[in-house]
Amino acid sequence: MKTIQLLWLISIINSLLIIPACSAQNPSESLLEDILEDLSVNNSVNALNWENELEELSNRLQEPINLNTATREQLEQFPFLSNIQIEHLLAYIYINGQMKTTYELQLVEEMDKQTIQYLLPFVCIKAINNESSFQWKTMLKNAAKYGKNEILTRFDIPFYKRKGYEHTYLGPSVYNSVKYSFRYSDRLYAGVVAEKDAGEPLGALHNRYGYDYYSFYLLLKNCGRLKALAVGNYRLSFGQGLVISTDYLMGKTIYASSFNSRSSGIKKHSSTDEYNYFQGVAATVALSKDWNISGFYSYRSLDGVITDGSITSIYKTGLHRSQKEADKKNLFIMQLTGGNVSYQHNRIRLGITGIYYLFNRTYEPELTGYSKYNLYGNNFYNLGVDYAYRWRRFSFQGETAIGKQGWASLNRLQYSPVQNTQIMLIHRFYSYNYWAMFAHSFGEGSMTQNEQGCYIGLETSPFAYWKFFASFDLFSFPWKKYRVSKPSRGTDGLIQATFTPRNHISMYLKYRYKQKERDWTGSKGVLTLPIFHHQFRYRLNYFWGDVLSSRTTLDYNHFHSQDKAANKGYQITQMISYKLPWTRLFADVQGSYFFTDGYDSRVYASEKGLLYTFYTPSFQGHGFRCSIRLRYELNKHWLFITKFGETVYLDRNEIGSGNDLIYGNKKSDVQMQLRIKF
Repeated sequence: MKTIQLLWLISIINSLLIIPACSAQNPSESLLEDILEDLSVNNSVNALNWENELEELSNRLQEPINLNTATREQLEQFPFLSNIQIEHLLAYIYINGQMKTTYELQLVEEMDKQTIQYLLPFVCIKAINNESSFQWKTMLKNAAKYGKNEILTRFDIPFYKRKGYEHTYLGPSVYNSVKYSFRYSDRLYAGVVAEKDAGEPLGALHNRYGYDYYSFYLLLKNCGRLKALAVGNYRLSFGQGLVISTDYLMGKTIYASSFNSRSSGIKKHSSTDEYNYFQGVAATVALSKDWNISGFYSYRSLDGVITDGSITSIYKTGLHRSQKEADKKNLFIMQLTGGNVSYQHNRIRLGITGIYYLFNRTYEPELTGYSKYNLYGNNFYNLGVDYAYRWRRFSFQGETAIGKQGWASLNRLQYSPVQNTQIMLIHRFYSYNYWAMFAHSFGEGSMTQNEQGCYIGLETSPFAYWKFFASFDLFSFPWKKYRVSKPSRGTDGLIQATFTPRNHISMYLKYRYKQKERDWTGSKGVLTLPIFHHQFRYRLNYFWGDVLSSRTTLDYNHFHSQDKAANKGYQITQMISYKLPWTRLFADVQGSYFFTDGYDSRVYASEKGLLYTFYTPSFQGHGFRCSIRLRYELNKHWLFITKFGETVYLDRNEIGSGNDLIYGNKKSDVQMQLRIKF
């Protein structure tokens, strides 16, 4: 039974225990940066564009979810909430009625202090009245009255010249994108996107209609029985991603044991990513409380190379800077159709997903060596069954899928023996001849093909202020891979200790060991030897209210193999974020000094960038990198961000190679972004 006295006592006590959500760098933002940095560096997914995910999280920060009206689907957007925590949170509100304050989160069973800190920036508490059933007329009227518009434009200007601009690239070296978006609550999204990459012409040659890339999207959500309707460009994700997933994925990070992978269905595609999306129409309809059915159709042009009337390669970068690249643009058509049927009742969830896609030309790549079992032909299909079950402190989820040949299966077992302790087992089997063009899931490699493995992770907080994480992954590749001319295997071990003595300070020490196999240089694939990679990182985070935050990072890499001497590298990085007093100006300054023996011991350093962007450059050799980011909010309508960055190498007079060659040892540029809301 809740009482005013109890809530008052909780409010007084916890105002001293829970940090404010408006800090210059709150724990949720720091957590997200750590996740994306870890995924970019260690999970072969650095080519993915995180723009969609960052935009959605930014929108959620601006318009927090009201916990009193939150649905299971909305809470599942936050991967740091476990299924058990979601169940208890919904049950708490159902039994006790509406929450009066966010401090009540500490009364929810299984809700620990760390999770509350992550959750606070994304949620709020508002009193609600009994709402009437959904009506289209009311929704459209409210959308016209309360909808929010946003215009976002970005310019990147380099202060260096690449070799390609001498004779090869057809356009200026400036990057530019323009976005317009409309949003009403969580029900209606619409927008257009236009972009040209550096080196692409604007309003000339093959881009005579202006920009190189245009995109339109419209998304309706939770309109009565119509759970989702997308027109234009959209993304799809069902099950564990073995059939289809254009969403970001949770790979092998230190959060793998406590973070949950959940299918997100149909989403808008509002980023400048020119490959990972579908174009057409998609919809999800609720047949009943427990049953949903989804269907989708996509018709779009893809880039590639055509030889003798057949497709010999698919071009995924979206770059059309030179005539050679422009000749690859929109050369063939891909059509895709499919659907998903899902059932969820209490602790059980079942689903089946099927897709069928075809090209208007036959796809005939050169199938030799490690690519022998890749995609071939002009029509393909994938069919998968996903399943999940929760019993007490056990949670099980997985998916098994087939294609024209081969099959794949991924299964997770998660167990929480006591509060603040999570154990996860993940087994995956991706046969060497399984192919799913749009699949993304958990693994050592970048594709759901030619991999088998067993992963175990443990996260626990046995003492106050301390959190420990350990994982071990044993994997094998039944067929050849790039730079490996025979079946191979490897191991990946990670351990991290995190110490948080105060709300405003935390630190961690991480060690990662990875052993794989690689062809011996010069043996032409006859001899394969093991390689060993050791990574150490120490990071210290400090927060001081909404004024100052600091992050110090020390990295050390040690790489060696039997055919060459050890390759070592280290890096020291310092970042400071500061809000100038009595102004709306925020400043972020970061500097890195690096020294590595070569490419294998390269180091990474994530940087704060523009809105909805995430930047993790890698460095090899000897030099330093510095960046300054200024963010000025004139008022709630106008926001301007500019960032200057410069990398200086002390061991060379040229940077890069080929058309990307830069004469000199410095690489500097400025990025500018303007956002207008109305």
